[in-house]
Amino acid sequence: MSDFRQDFIEFAIEYKVLCFGEFTTKAGRLSPYFFNAGLFNDGDSLRKLGQFYAKAIIAAGLPFDMLFGPAYKGIPLVSAIAIALAEMNQNYPFCFNRKETKDHGEGGVLVGAAMHGRVLIVDDVISAGTSVRESVNLIRSANATPGGVVIALDRMERGATAHSAIQEVKQIHGLAVISIINLNDLVAYLQRQPGLSQHLLAVQRYREQYGVID
Repeated sequence: MSDFRQDFIEFAIEYKVLCFGEFTTKAGRLSPYFFNAGLFNDGDSLRKLGQFYAKAIIAAGLPFDMLFGPAYKGIPLVSAIAIALAEMNQNYPFCFNRKETKDHGEGGVLVGAAMHGRVLIVDDVISAGTSVRESVNLIRSANATPGGVVIALDRMERGATAHSAIQEVKQIHGLAVISIINLNDLVAYLQRQPGLSQHLLAVQRYREQYGVID
């Protein structure tokens, strides 16, 4: 596991974004961990979060021309990532969308740079793929090309089918999906933490029951 992945897990635990215990998912499953990126809600944590996204993007080596953050969660994320990349001497334009089309002023549904080239979509997690589908349609309607998706966590968990939501995004849209961490990274981290051994066993059992092979 790359150092930044382990550092991100520790960062998420510090901010209680990543918690261990018993949590009921939307699918009604009893999960041994919970991830809530909305708790990165101050300036310093958002700055660091953007840096972790930027490191994951650079490590993946995926070519793209600009960034897109779907409203609403993607708006602060895409802003923080663009700043972090610029600090690494990789300056990219970005834009985000409104939920409703504006019919006055500059008008339209997009705010920021004009859509062009290969567009990297930014989000926190992919649960049902709805946000990605909407983003892909928006990008294509602007005559640009969806270039991939970057998220914070890949739970590597089956959805309604034998595939995960991320696998379905890859199959349906033909897009690469980058994550800062995935479930394998989390298991590897827990294996290095003797004090968290009880959580390791629970996560491993959950992966055996609901996990997918990437």
